Amino acid sequence: MTEPTTEQTTESRELEWGKHYVMVRPDHFRVDYVINPYMDTAVQPNPERAMAQWEHLVETLRGLGARVDVLGQRADAPDMVYAMNLGLGVVGARGPQVVMSHMRYAERRMETATAEPWFREQGLATSYVGRDGVGAHFEAGDAFAFGDALVVGYGPRTEELALKHLATDLGIRVRGLRITHPGMYHLDLAFCPLDERRALVCPSALDDESAAALLAMVPEPLVLTEEEALTFCANSVVVGRTVVMPACPPRVREQLEAWGFEIVLVDIGEFHLGGGSIRCLTNPVDVTVGRDLPAVPAGEVVLP
Repeated sequence: MTEPTTEQTTESRELEWGKHYVMVRPDHFRVDYVINPYMDTAVQPNPERAMAQWEHLVETLRGLGARVDVLGQRADAPDMVYAMNLGLGVVGARGPQVVMSHMRYAERRMETATAEPWFREQGLATSYVGRDGVGAHFEAGDAFAFGDALVVGYGPRTEELALKHLATDLGIRVRGLRITHPGMYHLDLAFCPLDERRALVCPSALDDESAAALLAMVPEPLVLTEEEALTFCANSVVVGRTVVMPACPPRVREQLEAWGFEIVLVDIGEFHLGGGSIRCLTNPVDVTVGRDLPAVPAGEVVLP
């Protein structure tokens, strides 16, 4: 495993995206079913504590200068609070749009019925991977702009076929990575872009070829052990040079601070009971083709 260095390295430009988020107010957050290893219907979140944690996260992001828009939660969609998975926000040639998720599990599919018209009311066009939301499964927590491509994890939630649709529909390059770890079922539990050269990376989430491919994509990776990643530390967001994290193991903190990042810890533990943390609760809608993602008009998919 590549060990981080505490020395300052090449100056790296901060991320341009991650300054405009959509979040869902947790008025109906609970654990009604089990679709990941963290969920247990016998262990329910405390509603008051969950709301206070969520409100503190919103205040933290706004205090850092980020815009946060809030969507109401429908009563029969307890996981809708994990807004990252509602859809992939991209500003492209046709303006702002959201590629709506087509969830793997039926328990979550009603979320888009509420989110899609709300996105349209906010001025974002909507589309689906495939036709009418019944094509390949795609969950936006698997997708990140980094380097020369949209990096997309597939396997537990997103299907490989979705990568081709994303590349073609958005006119971009998509680099696919196969996820194999049951506890890191979305890429956002194992990968967190920090700036244009650096990212938190947990190779244990992926098969060997995909892990090697991801490490090759990131000029300066901060490689997480499986134990570190399972603290949800990669499920963080970055606003400029500030990393908003649910946890930060000492070794990770040492390297982030050596790179010049400020770390802000936000307790979001009630939401870990549903299998998500800070990134899962926040959906960036300001990724821009031509700035954060190179335009590839015909689309391109690259697999390990």
